[in-house]
Amino acid sequence: MDVSSSPIRGIIFDKDGTLFDFGSTWEAWASAFLLRAADNNFSRAAKLGKSIGYDLYTQKFTLDSIVIAGTPYDIANLLIPHFPDQSQSDLVDLLNEEATKVPQAEAVPLIPFLSELRGRGFKLGIATNDFEAPAIAHLQSAEIMSYFEFIAGSDSGYGGKPAPGQLLGFCDVTGLPPSETLMVGDSLHDLRAARAAKMRAFGVLTGLANESELAPFSDAVRPDIGYLPDWLKRYG
Repeated sequence: MDVSSSPIRGIIFDKDGTLFDFGSTWEAWASAFLLRAADNNFSRAAKLGKSIGYDLYTQKFTLDSIVIAGTPYDIANLLIPHFPDQSQSDLVDLLNEEATKVPQAEAVPLIPFLSELRGRGFKLGIATNDFEAPAIAHLQSAEIMSYFEFIAGSDSGYGGKPAPGQLLGFCDVTGLPPSETLMVGDSLHDLRAARAAKMRAFGVLTGLANESELAPFSDAVRPDIGYLPDWLKRYG
């Protein structure tokens, strides 16, 4: 069957940069984490920031920052040379502790958005390279946990994106074939995972990637997820 002609019955969302605006959320996290890790020594914190692609002076990420699509282990691996007395697991614990506390800025009002999709019969899931526990904390804080039938972090046993394991796990749980499933995300990791899983992909610009980067891997690119319900009408 031609995937492009199949109905869409399931939607998997990335979390950061998709459901939640990346810059508004993770710039606050990066500043808080780096200053804590550096015992409030600003110069040292700025040096740590450079190693993960974050400018503490401007409070902005570089476009190739590991934080955009990497896992906590990926971030810790870049930081560990600066912390010879700490283990990778110590750094991951600190990353996750600060991530759990980070304020979330919704890309659009999420409760009405998700309510509409569920009301139209779509099965919904989350696939994030964040760890599962902080992801759940963020969803609970936004009061949207109940809308999702599947939530996977990079430590949930499916691997992380751009590999397709999380996406195929959603299909296993829901019983939907990949051809009837859409991945929605803001990064090339999200969209490449969709292609690897033989799913359609919808790119959004609430992360740091621009349209020209996402378009070659997407069926559509829009400013944010608020444009998704109308786009889905062609696949009902």
